[in-house]
Amino acid sequence: MSHKNLKLRIITGTIYFACLVAFFVLKIFVNKLFFDGLILLFGIVGTYEMLRAFGDKLHISQKIVVLTFSILVLTTYAVSDYIYTDVYRLRLPEGSPLEAVGRNYAPHFMLVVFVAGFAILFGLLVFAHQHVTLESTGYALMSYLYPTVFLIVLVVCNHLEKYSDVAIAFVFGISPCADMFAYAFGKSFGKKLPAKMAPNISPNKTVIGGFGGLIGGAIGAILVFFVYYGFCKAIVLQPGSFADVTFHFSEVVFEWDEMIFFAGIGILTSAFSQFGDLVESAIKRKLELKDMGNILPGHGGVLDRIDSSLYAGLIIALVFVVRLMLFQ
Repeated sequence: MSHKNLKLRIITGTIYFACLVAFFVLKIFVNKLFFDGLILLFGIVGTYEMLRAFGDKLHISQKIVVLTFSILVLTTYAVSDYIYTDVYRLRLPEGSPLEAVGRNYAPHFMLVVFVAGFAILFGLLVFAHQHVTLESTGYALMSYLYPTVFLIVLVVCNHLEKYSDVAIAFVFGISPCADMFAYAFGKSFGKKLPAKMAPNISPNKTVIGGFGGLIGGAIGAILVFFVYYGFCKAIVLQPGSFADVTFHFSEVVFEWDEMIFFAGIGILTSAFSQFGDLVESAIKRKLELKDMGNILPGHGGVLDRIDSSLYAGLIIALVFVVRLMLFQ
C-alpha cells in the first residue's frame, strides 16, 4: 500500500469512526432511533452495493423489490419496537399487570414484512417470467439476505432492554482493535510464521495475525469494560437536559468476574469478525471484485467497512440476549 493510499485510508477511517461516535452519543443522550437511522443507512448503501455487484444478472424489478423490502424490514422492526417499549409501555401506570403490558409484536411485524419480500421475489417468476430466471432469483435472495439479516441483529442489539450501549460498543469497537493487532502481529511475525488462514480467499491473512486479532479483541473488550464501569455506570442521568448529568464514581464497584466475562466476549467477537471479513473476501472473489464499492476512499464500500461488524453482531446479540433471559 502506497503512502498516499495509507494516508487516505487513515483519513477516511477517522471520519467513519467520528460518525460512529457521533451517532452513538445521540443514541445515549437523545434517542436510540438515531443509531437505527445509521443502521438503515448501512442497509441502503450495502444492499445497493450487492445489487450493483451482481449487475446485469438481476432484472430491474428484482433490484427494486430487494432494495424496497430491505428498507422496510429494518424500519418495521426499529419503529414498531420503539413504539411498544418507549411509547406504549412507558405510558402505562407503574405496577400495571402483565396483561396490561401485553406482548411486544415487533418481531412478528418484521417477520411478516421479511417473508413478504420473499413472496414477491418468487412471484416475479410469474409476473416477469420472460426476464426473471431461477438463477437471478437466487442472486436476488442473496442480495436480500446480505446484509439485511445481519443488520436486523444490529437493530436488536440497539434495542436491548439492558446492555444495548455495551452491545453496540462491542460490535463497532472490537473489530478495529482486532484489525490493528492482527495487522501488527502479521507484520511482525508473518515472515517467521507464514501459515495462511485462508490462502485461496485472502492470501495476506496469516494464522499468527488471526491470533493477534484475538488478543486485540480481548484488549478492546477490557477497554469497553473500563469505559462502561468507570464512566457509564458512574453517570446518573436526571430528568432534563445534558447539564443535569451528575457523576458518582464513588458508587462504582470493580468487578473482576465481569471483566473476565467481557474479555471472553471480546475474543469470541474477534473470531466472528475475522470470519465475517473472510466471508466478504470470498464473495468478492466469486464476483471478481476488488471492493464492493468506492464510497469510502481507501476502504472501498460500506460492506468492505462493516463486514466484520456484521458477524460480530451475531455473537454479541446471542450472548446478551441469553444473559437477559437467564439473569434479568
